[in-house]
Amino acid sequence: MVILGIDTSTSAIGVGLGRDGETLASAQRIDARGHSEHLAPLIVELLRDNGLVPRDLDAIAVGNGPGPFTGLRVGLVTAVTMGHTLGIPVHGVCSLDVLAVQAGRPEGELLVATDARRKEVYWARYAVGAGSVARLVGPAVDRPADLPEEVRALPTVGRGPVLFPDLFRDGDQAVLDVDAGVLVEVVARRLAAGEAMPVEALYLRRPDALTTAERAAR
Repeated sequence: MVILGIDTSTSAIGVGLGRDGETLASAQRIDARGHSEHLAPLIVELLRDNGLVPRDLDAIAVGNGPGPFTGLRVGLVTAVTMGHTLGIPVHGVCSLDVLAVQAGRPEGELLVATDARRKEVYWARYAVGAGSVARLVGPAVDRPADLPEEVRALPTVGRGPVLFPDLFRDGDQAVLDVDAGVLVEVVARRLAAGEAMPVEALYLRRPDALTTAERAAR
């Protein structure tokens, strides 16, 4: 089975290819505002460089986020449109789950925190075991200082520690953005386990508009 992976939940535009659960290749561009410009050319280049055409694909994996609305939507719409056009399934996975797998941490707990802009982070807490990564809490969006101290003290991956080094003191700067090759591996494992993976956008952003009561409270 050949799977194309797409993730646009962070500042990186990532694409990956996998066959039978193993990564073939992945590519990435860092551009927080250029998801729509970079994604399609990256897909074309990745397929071409690996001697494939879209009709060779059996499925598409896409990161559900959380992520900023515009960038995340580019990846989701592209994945769903390709799946519909090619007549193949599209599977969605929480992008923070992929970052947790990328971390490759030993057993224990792990925090994933990515840039949500507006001085906030998207975050989730994980338990890492022998060959397993399980989400305990989240995904959610909050100001870093509002997270409990014991959560912020956990080993942390994603861009949160880069943006807020005084609040996330155990950051791993080797894992900042989603590797779409790892996304493909995660989807392949979940497919083998019979898990359903709907494509569901995780925007999580609190609404800018306030009710009359909320304005009064402020």
